[in-house]
Amino acid sequence: MRVLITGAAGFLGSHLCDRFLAEGHQVIGMDNLLTGSIDNIAHLAGNQDFSFIKHDVTNYIYLPGQINAVLHFASPASPIDYLMYPIQTLKVGALGTHNALGVAKDKGARFLLASTSEVYGDPLVHPQAESYVGNVDAIGPRGVYDEAKRFAEAMTMAYYRTHHVDTRIARIFNTYGPRMRLDDGRVVPNFIGQALRGEPLTVYGDGSQTRSFCYVSDLIEGIYRLLLADFNEPVNIGNPGEMTIRQLADLINEMTGNPAGITVRPDQRIKGDPQTRQPDITRARAVLGWEPCVGLEDGLRQTIEYFRERV
Repeated sequence: MRVLITGAAGFLGSHLCDRFLAEGHQVIGMDNLLTGSIDNIAHLAGNQDFSFIKHDVTNYIYLPGQINAVLHFASPASPIDYLMYPIQTLKVGALGTHNALGVAKDKGARFLLASTSEVYGDPLVHPQAESYVGNVDAIGPRGVYDEAKRFAEAMTMAYYRTHHVDTRIARIFNTYGPRMRLDDGRVVPNFIGQALRGEPLTVYGDGSQTRSFCYVSDLIEGIYRLLLADFNEPVNIGNPGEMTIRQLADLINEMTGNPAGITVRPDQRIKGDPQTRQPDITRARAVLGWEPCVGLEDGLRQTIEYFRERV
């Protein structure tokens, strides 16, 4: 296949480039480098099957030649980024998705949208299955990301129903691993960075809020299988192993040998921060034959080693 990956210089996008190239496909990577880094794809320089185009996908996308698949991963994805770039986040979810779908329609290509568990908001159903319609605060600070992705899903399904574009929607839950930015504001790099500096780990709220963490190689496997599957409804891709933020902090301190402990800030929990987050992956198991296989400690060990060289 010849595939277009938007957001190719980001955390997930760059790993996707690696996977498709390893499978023998040709990859066109596209990114405006707003939150991505050219360092994430620097190792691909000189690869004859990879090309990179610096481009903002909220503008019209022109690509000559055949394209077999479009994977739309362009978007700020961490709270620190989408709170800094709220309008850009909304535009890439709306205009960027429209333009990427336009490429798929024009080329007769399969399309995969990188959606998010944030479409469920602060859920009133636990765990979250794809049938759950969510509990989202559209005008809260996190609404710029949540609603951008919800709109992107609606646009994707509209192209499927109206233009018969062969679409896929991946609802991605918390993912971690090498190539995350230390300063991206998400809990795993935050905790690891503090631990490696010998600082106390900062827990916002009381630490009882839960998350489920999927290692990046598992996530990429699920995305690859979803693109190749014959299924057009949304699919949760994530690790159903749930733990509290306090438990994660204790584990990272233990694994890094950090004696500084934890600082709890119950009055500084971010507004709209979900209390629970756990995917129901029944559909992924049935449709894709997929479930995560990398244990949390194994994944954290590899992530800690990656960050150790960057602190």
